[in-house]
Amino acid sequence: MSFFTTSDGKRLFYTDTGPEGARPILCLAGLTRNSDDFSFVAPHLTDYRLIALDTRGRGQSEYDPDYMNYNVIRESHDAIELLDHLDLDRVTVLGTSRGGLIAMALAASHPERLRAVVLNDIGPVVGAAGIARIMNYVGKKPKAKTLEQAAVDMKAALEHEFPGVPLEVWRRQAAFQYQEVPGGLELRYDGAALHKALLEQGATGATPDMWIFFEALAKLPLAVIRGANSDILSHDTLEEMRRRHPGLIAAEVADRGHPPFLDEPEALAAIRALLEQTE
Repeated sequence: MSFFTTSDGKRLFYTDTGPEGARPILCLAGLTRNSDDFSFVAPHLTDYRLIALDTRGRGQSEYDPDYMNYNVIRESHDAIELLDHLDLDRVTVLGTSRGGLIAMALAASHPERLRAVVLNDIGPVVGAAGIARIMNYVGKKPKAKTLEQAAVDMKAALEHEFPGVPLEVWRRQAAFQYQEVPGGLELRYDGAALHKALLEQGATGATPDMWIFFEALAKLPLAVIRGANSDILSHDTLEEMRRRHPGLIAAEVADRGHPPFLDEPEALAAIRALLEQTE
């Protein structure tokens, strides 16, 4: 296990795997997710150095008593500080959902540190239905009392977005998102504080115009992966992204909602195409 300390004193967890000297890919997870999410794609990218960060307040990283630090700008600073800690000049960023927003922020603030970007089911516009769904679950513990029941509940709740995904996959996902404690399950992120941060940042207009950040990707190789059933990244937003970035590699993953697991053939083909483009 690896940790580093940020400039404001937070101890953050990351994984660092792959052959020595391989090109690095920085993996940034979604709003309430953590580095474990990338275990689905990792077996398909063994020829690269995969660095996956638990952003502050998620997974094994330290929680922040100042909940307003749970924002894209601060989290992008943390990513840069991890690169500095690892003495890495440039990386390809693979960002899922919130991680993709961080990638766009990095393109605006530190373009010289990026080799290319993969956005997994995220764009400059987040669907209204997706926002409502997120606000409804962030910070709430599952009703299930065991990881097995949580997996069964996940499969039932998400079958319409992820048809045919076997229970074993949901068992893995449940273990990524929750941990068993006496009396039930605990969230693997700073739930109440993150929910409060989202509410207050939304009320104060602290969320920046992400199209401005997306424009910063114009000079970088870019791939975008969309779940065909996603309520976060719409087909129309993806088409506008393609119009503004003509070189964009786009993939839609059938039978997937938000977000794809990244081990699907369509997702892997897009990631590989981008990586080959940057060789």
